[in-house]
Amino acid sequence: MPILTVLGSAAIIFVITNVDAFVVLTLLFAASRGTGVPRPAQIVAGQYLGFIAWVVVSVVAAAGLRLVADAWVGLLGVVPLALGLHGLLRAHRHPTYVCATGTWSVAVLTIANGVDNVTVYVLHFIDLSPGAEALTIALFCVLLAVWCGAAALIGSRKTVSTLVGSAGRWLIPTVFIAIGTWVVIKSGVLAKLSIHM
Repeated sequence: MPILTVLGSAAIIFVITNVDAFVVLTLLFAASRGTGVPRPAQIVAGQYLGFIAWVVVSVVAAAGLRLVADAWVGLLGVVPLALGLHGLLRAHRHPTYVCATGTWSVAVLTIANGVDNVTVYVLHFIDLSPGAEALTIALFCVLLAVWCGAAALIGSRKTVSTLVGSAGRWLIPTVFIAIGTWVVIKSGVLAKLSIHM
């Protein structure tokens, strides 16, 4: 497969599967500007840890080990859903809502938010040679840096941070509830649970 084709398809897949991640990153950077938590370096580190975890799982699954348990992986959607519900419950008592406080909580959030990416990555990696796979992963890492930079730029704008500061206690939890609900429904885990009941 030509290098330009590998890079082009990798870029398209990254953008399509990480639009929601960009929204989350922007909210995290905006919250960081207003509250100082989590710090920008922690956001970037957590984003990379979570993203790399899903890439590793996807590569292993694509290699035939089938470590990703089909629809059951959708249960991770409960994480952002729970964070969002918790945020709404405490929104009336606190001026701001911090959905993640450090590197590891950002990583967990990233992993939960990236559940729906696994299927796409697995299907893509299956058809790639080892060299093309390595090139794709390298481009993913570069694009993730671009994603973080753009989200930090937007999130650090006064209008955005002010919006998140004033409406963030309602806005951020609502976004995470929407993400968690979407992951759970899209994965088909509800249907699988109903069969086992």
